[in-house]
Order: sequence, then structure tokens, then C-alpha cells
Amino acid sequence: MDIYLKRKRGKILLLAIAVIIGVGSLIYTRWLTEKMANEERKKVELWAEATKRLAEAGIQNSNEANMEQLTTAYLTLNILILEQNTTIPIIITEPDGTLNMHANINYAEGRQMQVLDKELKKMKDHSDPIKIDLSDDDYQLLYYRESSLLRNLRYYPFVQLFVIIVFIIAAYSAFNATQRAEQNQVWVGMSKETAHQLGTPISSLMAWIELLRIQKIDQELINEFEKDIQRLEKITERFSKIGSKPELIPSNLAEVLISAVSYLKTRSSDKVEFELNFGEDNLPLIPLNAALFSWVIENLCKNAIDAMNNAGKISIQLHEKDNEMVVDVTDSGKGVPKSNFKTIFQPGYSTKQRGWGLGLSLAKRIIENYHQGKIFIKWSEPGKGTTFRIILNK
Repeated sequence: MDIYLKRKRGKILLLAIAVIIGVGSLIYTRWLTEKMANEERKKVELWAEATKRLAEAGIQNSNEANMEQLTTAYLTLNILILEQNTTIPIIITEPDGTLNMHANINYAEGRQMQVLDKELKKMKDHSDPIKIDLSDDDYQLLYYRESSLLRNLRYYPFVQLFVIIVFIIAAYSAFNATQRAEQNQVWVGMSKETAHQLGTPISSLMAWIELLRIQKIDQELINEFEKDIQRLEKITERFSKIGSKPELIPSNLAEVLISAVSYLKTRSSDKVEFELNFGEDNLPLIPLNAALFSWVIENLCKNAIDAMNNAGKISIQLHEKDNEMVVDVTDSGKGVPKSNFKTIFQPGYSTKQRGWGLGLSLAKRIIENYHQGKIFIKWSEPGKGTTFRIILNK
């Protein structure tokens, strides 16, 4: 449980850092774009003032041809101001809406009026026009909108946030893949070593049983010893198969369930009631590894017994659904919170002080990886019980 919580907290911390970076970028870029927008407004106002001064100069020169009040430097300065704006789209109109001039607007040949009308509408939506007073009765209206540079800058934090999210997803996937690979190596090595180590005591126990037979010990005791040895041999077989593709043999699923439950009955408390709701006849054979599948059932039942504190009812139902066989294992235990429906199958998740929290993780691996089936919690309610559902293909 602690391992899982630490891993979960690490992932949450990684996500929180990404969110903080993204939000910080949005705030900073918003401040920067607002500042640039104000600067562009000032440039446009300066542009409007230069236009006004040049217009006044033209009027004055036409009325007073012999007066040389305007110097070349003055004219050059105003023209320079006009030429400095190469990015901000601008349109100047007469009071009646007639287009007078424009700047920094690109259009294809033959589409000038359509493009200018469209741009003018965007400019009117963007901001109020700047009034250029030419004389007491004459004025023009200057419309503008943000430059392409500023518009692109507004989208930059969203692009940056997208890149961060992609990076987090890639890092998360790589982390999970590496972790799964490491877990697989550990489990496979541990399982095969366990199977190897069990071989010697099993052989020794079989020899001891033969000695007990010679000494004419109670046959019922010998039979029980043999059952436990067979059980150990089955466990050894299971461990030895982890890490390699198991052989799936056409099997009667009902018979495998009955065999698994029969073994558990004799080794469980009398206060635990097992109920099988299915028949053995007319059931199709399905590809199954009986040793591994019975391990799954035993794990589910043992978890159920722990959840019921060794007193309660375990019901196993089996039915056909289209091209699938469905197994429901229901207990009357303490239930599982809905928030843990998926995490309960994670390696290391356990509510018990003892154990490694690998039982349900291995069960999920056996069902989904080896049998291409599904296992999940169908229903659970605190204080009432839990139903695990297994779906296998016919």
C-alpha cells in the first residue's frame, strides 16, 4: 500500500509541476501581450498623428505656396514614422465609410475589396477607431488590429502547455514501461527460483509418505498428506510457468471451478459458506490453463475470506454470454471503495499488514495477458460485499 501511495504521489507531483509551469507561462505571456498591445496602440496613434501632420502640411502648402514653413527634416520625420509600421494592419476611411488608404494587408490580385471589407469588419470588432482631425469640418477614421506577431504570441503559452503535456505523457509512459519491465524480471526470477526450491522438499515428502505406508499409518492421514503434496506440486507448476507463455487446453470451466472450491472448503473455516450457482452439463470447452486459472479463483476466494473475517458467504456464478463465459465471485465482506476499483489490481496494493499485494495483480496478469480475458470489480458496497467478474472468450 505504501509503495503504491508513494508512486501515486510522485505522479501527482509531476502533474502539479506541469500545471504550475503552464499557468505561470499563461500569466507571463498574458502580461507580455497586454504590454505589446499597448505599445502597438501608441504606434498607431503616432501613425495617425503623422498622417494628420502631413495632411495639414499639404493643405498649407496648397494655400500658401510661397511660404516655406515646413522644412525637409519635418517632412522626412513624418514619412519615417509612417514607414516604420510594417506589421500592424491599418485602414483609414472617410466619415461616410469610404476607404481612403490601407497598410500591411496582403491580398490576391482581384480580391482587394473583399479582403479590405473583411479586415475592416475585424478591426471594428477589435477596437474603436482613432479620429484624425484634418480641419474643423474634415476628419478621417483610422482602424487597426493586432499584428500577426502579437496574435501568434497569444497562442504561444497554449502551444507550450501542449508540449509540456505531451512530454509528461511520454515520460509517464516510459516510466510505467520501465517499471513494468523491472517488475516482470523480478517476478519471473523469483517465481522460477521458488519453483526450483520447492522441488527438493516435495521429493522428500513423497519419500516420507512411502515410509508411512510401510509402517501402516492410518490411510486417511496418508491421503490428506498426498493431497497437500499434490497441492505443492500444482503450486510449483504455477510458479514455473510465470514468464513463459502457458499452454491453453480445451477445458470444462465448471470442473475447474468445482476443483478449486473443493480444495478451499476443506482448508477454510466452517463459518465460511461456498455456493456454486451453475451446472456442469452442456457447457462448452474453452481454451484454459487450469493450474493458473484455479490460482486466480483461489486468490479471489482467499481475499474474500479475509474481507469477511473468516465468516460469511462466497457465491460463484457461471453463465454464457454470446461468445464469452462469465464468472462472478461474490462475497459478503466489507466491500471496496469505488476509488480503489482499479488501483486494487496494482502491484503493491494491499489493505493487510502482511503480504506483498501481488495476488490480484497476478490474477489480472493471468486473465488478461495469458487468457486474453477481463477481470474487474463489477459491484461493491461498503459493509455489504464485492463482486469480481471474469470474462473469458470461448
